[in-house]
Amino acid sequence: MKLIRQRESLGAEQDYRRSLSILDAARSSNTGPILRIYQPRPTVAFGRRDELNPGFGRARQSALDAGFAPLVRRVGGRAAAYHGGCLIVDHVESDPDPKTGIQDRYRLFGDMIVAALEHLDIPADVGEIPGEYCAGEYSVHAPRTAQDPDRPVKLAGTAQRVVAGAWYFSSVIVVEHSDPIRSVLTDVYSALGVEWDPGTAGAVDDVRPGTTVSQVEDALLQVYTMYSRYMGYGAIQNS
Repeated sequence: MKLIRQRESLGAEQDYRRSLSILDAARSSNTGPILRIYQPRPTVAFGRRDELNPGFGRARQSALDAGFAPLVRRVGGRAAAYHGGCLIVDHVESDPDPKTGIQDRYRLFGDMIVAALEHLDIPADVGEIPGEYCAGEYSVHAPRTAQDPDRPVKLAGTAQRVVAGAWYFSSVIVVEHSDPIRSVLTDVYSALGVEWDPGTAGAVDDVRPGTTVSQVEDALLQVYTMYSRYMGYGAIQNS
């Protein structure tokens, strides 16, 4: 498995286009699996449903006013926000039958994020929580405090794109500084007329104060190392 650790974001649109170019290369050349990890610039990634919403123009402007670049992605559901305190993990593989494993991939990579967070003593789980932004069956969440287990916060969301001959699975883990994300999403969802509960927007350091992006990355790479060996890919090789 080849690891691309992108040390600096190229910008919202350029980062997204690079992911798609890696996917195109995988489908045409049958390359080995590629793992790309980076910390993004502030971005609000809208879904196609958002773009068709009458309030999209106002939502887009709300993102810009908050210093978040608007992006319309080809995968995923409703609007999601991320910034440099987040970790984006793109996994791309060639596959002659990429549609067959769609649900299995959601379960597998959600569980892998949970395993990485458990290395840091964070009691994470997979599943949609009521009122979350960009709601998804395989969101990763954890209780903000042990004393309030019934009030979980979303820590990560996942999405994938399938094309003939390959698939691309993307995970966004919110590690630090949830306040700006909560704030911009409040304005964006208001403009779109979509109800949600801002209290569900959290970060790993809300659950375990002091946790850093680098700590989560290290824990995730430990899990990916085991996955790579189990799948027969061998050691992860830095690009």
